Amino acid sequence: MSSKYKLRDAEIPHFITFTIVGWLDVFTRDDYRDIVVNCLQYCIENKALNLHAWVIMTNHVHLIVSSSTNNLSGLVRDIKKYTSKKITEAVLKNKRESRREWIINMLEYAGKVNNDNKYYQFWKKYYHPIQLSNSRRLEIALNYLHNNPVKAGFVWEPWHYKYSSGIDYYTNEKGLIVIHRL
Repeated sequence: MSSKYKLRDAEIPHFITFTIVGWLDVFTRDDYRDIVVNCLQYCIENKALNLHAWVIMTNHVHLIVSSSTNNLSGLVRDIKKYTSKKITEAVLKNKRESRREWIINMLEYAGKVNNDNKYYQFWKKYYHPIQLSNSRRLEIALNYLHNNPVKAGFVWEPWHYKYSSGIDYYTNEKGLIVIHRL
């Protein structure tokens, strides 16, 4: 991995993106998105993750994160590993998932071509963290992240998207996850 894309100072917020292999639209179902939400909430409560902003799109997740007391790259690894396993299990068990066979075949294929996996690969390997070391970079990242659902045509305004911290930044209401506002 290039030094340009390494998590450096964990206390400084980083913009990171997790992308599903093959850009599969797995996060069209709340059950799968809720696994990510619950994992992030657990890491906030138990692993010193500071979640500053987030959005779950259909095939990727954007986060702005930091940690004052923990290894941020280790946290990212744990989040990806846990969610990968749980979402794959959920797809396998979901009898109503019309795309189950196709999704599992794609995850299985990605797992076979990556020597780091035994069976399935859910997330692409890299997540390219970008350190947000000044207010301008932070503003750009927040706007990009929160406007993703608007640009995709899912909602008219960033605060209308349920699986995002947009509501926390644009209104006085609270979203699904307790965030550490910047």
